[in-house]
Amino acid sequence: MTQTAEPLEGAPLIAPSSTDHPLYDAVVEACRTVYDPEIPVNIYDLGLIYTINISPENEVHITMSLTAPGCPVAGEMPGWVAEAIEPMDGVKHVEVDLCWEPPWGMEMMSDEARLELGFM
Repeated sequence: MTQTAEPLEGAPLIAPSSTDHPLYDAVVEACRTVYDPEIPVNIYDLGLIYTINISPENEVHITMSLTAPGCPVAGEMPGWVAEAIEPMDGVKHVEVDLCWEPPWGMEMMSDEARLELGFM
């Protein structure tokens, strides 16, 4: 089920992820197979995946960011994410959108990513 949220004043609308969908955990694991080429951590644990929404028809919509707007792989990374998810059993369609608000920050990394990078 795709969920929506009311935006905070001045904040962009980013819907919460549809964590209750049966494909959600598998989509997260697929996202974890994609790595930022400049940082040796997967994009999910880096905090670059903002939302994962999966419709009742198993259409996956990812909203993500990059570590910086000038990232050299900005044009390629959404395709890498889609290519990781599309072959999954049951997935009908994948759409990956980049957004820049809120901007990515190191505080968005998981504890595992911080530990792996020596920040803990």
